[in-house]
Amino acid sequence: MNTRYWEEEIETMSREELKELQLQRLRKTISIAANAPYYKEVFAKHGITADSIRSLEDIRQIPFTTKADMRAHYPFGLVAGDMKNDGVRIHSSSGTTGNPTVIVHSQHDLDSWANLVARCLYMVGIRKTDVFQNSSGYGMFTGGLGFQYGAERLGALTVPAAAGNSKRQIKFINDFKTTALHAIPSYAIRLAEVFQEEGMDPAGTTLKTLVIGAEPHTDEQRKKIERMLGVKAYNSFGMTEMNGPGVAFECTEQNGMHFWEDCYYVEIIDPETGEPVPEGEIGELVLTTLDRDMMPLIRYRTRDLTRILPGKCPCGRTHLRIDRIKGRSDDMFIIKGVNIFPMQVEKILVQFPELGSNYLITLETVNNQDEMVVEVELSDLSTDNYIELERIRKEITRQLKDEILVTPKLKLVKKGSLPQSEGKAVRVKDLSLIHISEPTRLALI
Repeated sequence: MNTRYWEEEIETMSREELKELQLQRLRKTISIAANAPYYKEVFAKHGITADSIRSLEDIRQIPFTTKADMRAHYPFGLVAGDMKNDGVRIHSSSGTTGNPTVIVHSQHDLDSWANLVARCLYMVGIRKTDVFQNSSGYGMFTGGLGFQYGAERLGALTVPAAAGNSKRQIKFINDFKTTALHAIPSYAIRLAEVFQEEGMDPAGTTLKTLVIGAEPHTDEQRKKIERMLGVKAYNSFGMTEMNGPGVAFECTEQNGMHFWEDCYYVEIIDPETGEPVPEGEIGELVLTTLDRDMMPLIRYRTRDLTRILPGKCPCGRTHLRIDRIKGRSDDMFIIKGVNIFPMQVEKILVQFPELGSNYLITLETVNNQDEMVVEVELSDLSTDNYIELERIRKEITRQLKDEILVTPKLKLVKKGSLPQSEGKAVRVKDLSLIHISEPTRLALI
């Protein structure tokens, strides 16, 4: 038995076989989706049938599906299956503004999803002999049940610790001899800080593998997490609309995330034109489900920015790899004519040991001028020497200007003075739109 792969035949099949499988599943997906009120209307308008899809490239005949489409047809306008007889679970996005996006699953869909998560965990070395602790929120958030069922499918002993309560998380790690942990990046760093506050060394625990995802992060932040917790940290990509976790995952090479192409068709497009970009160029990720019966999604615009990595992976898996998510096209802000992503700021901040992990970017208008204020907490090791702090502040400001081409106002603040979040970290606060009447000067895209 080969112990490198969860499903060797699927994970290592030739590109030609993989494309043939994708075409078969795409045509089946079109047939199923045609039963959904939303897609029935779209297909009729554009003359789309399963028979009209003769190659994978023919998918471009179909219009994109957007979050706005899902919200406009809330809650069940995109459901294609028999919900009364075959629907077994509903998940949804947070829906902080307007209707949430809702996904309905059949038992087949949940089984396929659990298997994909198990495939991901197995790929990074997690086995049935491991103890897997999940610090994701449960309930409607997919990171909880998604990893729970995937780890159980793998056969690992699972600890559904849920989000927050860092001291309890650490107690579980110590008492249950946890070997693998799932956490969002910002919380992983917070957990490492609580270890320090409690006078404990995480490297002295049984913890060896960390799975991180759910919020964009830099490779520098990943390396910082690995140093602080004494683990190997693997990047994960998933989203509610595509099931949740398990869509793409790093292997032990830690060089891009393998996208499971037996279950998803991947396109990278220019966010402005909607046209495909050349392989290797950054664009917006567009996804189509290929193994979902109750509620397939076709050409869903994720707004996540990434690129396909060229070349073969030494691990032997043939499924394409995408680069880490660079940010979201709708997270980008424009200030003084420059496009800026929060991750560009983070990339600089994590390089300074004098700084903590928490930061906040505030956009505001002062005297009719757009200003960008970056507040970042100092670490426990920071100096009280004003001259030294001023030197650090100037150096960080210089490096930020070199990276984003705009000079921000940088404020070094005491540790613990910025809001802490147990969910996804809030990195940008926009006050400028409240004060200005010309949205073209500063636009959130």
